[in-house]
Amino acid sequence: MTDVALDVPLDGLVYRLVVAVDVEGYSKLHALDQARVQTRLSEVLDEAARRAGLDRSRWYRQLRGDGELAVLPADSDTAWVVARFTEHLAEALGELRRAGTPLRMRLAMHCGTLTSGRFGLVGDAPIVTCRLLDAHVVRRALAECGEDLVLVISERLFEDVVRTRFQDLDPDRFRPARFSTKNVSYSGYVCTGGPRGVSHGGSREGSRNT
Repeated sequence: MTDVALDVPLDGLVYRLVVAVDVEGYSKLHALDQARVQTRLSEVLDEAARRAGLDRSRWYRQLRGDGELAVLPADSDTAWVVARFTEHLAEALGELRRAGTPLRMRLAMHCGTLTSGRFGLVGDAPIVTCRLLDAHVVRRALAECGEDLVLVISERLFEDVVRTRFQDLDPDRFRPARFSTKNVSYSGYVCTGGPRGVSHGGSREGSRNT
């Protein structure tokens, strides 16, 4: 867990964007290779955030060995994060592949309620995000596609954000996915490749320092 405190008042419940990543095939690696993957993962996430104008030092992060679970600040531009962070992460992973050090990963996002607990985050948002990230249908999508990154978002995030087409988000690039875990049904949308349309002419450049 990072030393950035979750900015939630005592006994408070907040609505936030949660982002989680997980590296493919990590558990099959030897300890030395796992350490190298962790280094590359940290670097590629930092670089993607930097290119998207995002300040990861303000994110509350729980480290997961082969990934992390992050809560973004209240002032985050959700459409910007879904579009630009994902796009720049895919670009950075492509650069790693061309350098001969490929890294493949799943990326999950959801907006929902959460608060702080004695052993970490509590609430709907982190649970749904982790369920999406670990879903078999998402793992299969990454295994079967030719991309280094697969994005999965919750149905709520798709309806509230992707359908707006802000930041050139393209709903047609997402396909619905439904699955059950621990007798609970979940619905999400999976995107392989970039989540934006081919025409970026109307998009805004700059930073979202969140």
